[in-house]
Amino acid sequence: MEPVFKEANEKMEASLEHFKREISRLRTGRASAAIFDEMKVDYYGVPTPLNKVATISIPEANMVIIQPWDKNVLPEVEKAIIRSNVGLNPINDGTVIKIPIPPLDEDRRKDIVKLLHKILEEAKASIRNIRREAREKLKDMEENKEISEDDKFKGFDRIQELHDKFIKKAEEIADKKEEEIMQV
Repeated sequence: MEPVFKEANEKMEASLEHFKREISRLRTGRASAAIFDEMKVDYYGVPTPLNKVATISIPEANMVIIQPWDKNVLPEVEKAIIRSNVGLNPINDGTVIKIPIPPLDEDRRKDIVKLLHKILEEAKASIRNIRREAREKLKDMEENKEISEDDKFKGFDRIQELHDKFIKKAEEIADKKEEEIMQV
């Protein structure tokens, strides 16, 4: 029975980590390097993650500076930022790219919160699916006489506790992020 719980815990933990990565990309009106995590730059014909070709720094709460290690890549970095549709306007000064982070208006904040809730629901669905899989495994173990009926129901309770713990964590993370987004 323990391997079932261990596997469910690991999968739920991975699901929660994925959720954290997804929401880290949501704009909050403050500068964040996470906005650029998935951005790819055409580096001599090879799509390369932005953070592998440049240093990303945040000197102020509303400014990001990207300094490519190779100055020839500046125009490609600029194009990648524009293509990414994150709503940012890069300023290329010939050595670095400055990106002012504009304050979010109320409507945009509400749209981002809606997106946050959509991502939260996907994370919850993933955790529920992991719970369902674990329950199925416990049912199979009982049918194969590997565990008793009592053990199966005790296992169901443990899986439910695990499920509830991860759902609560995801909701707490989402609440904190929503507060961050709505903060003016």
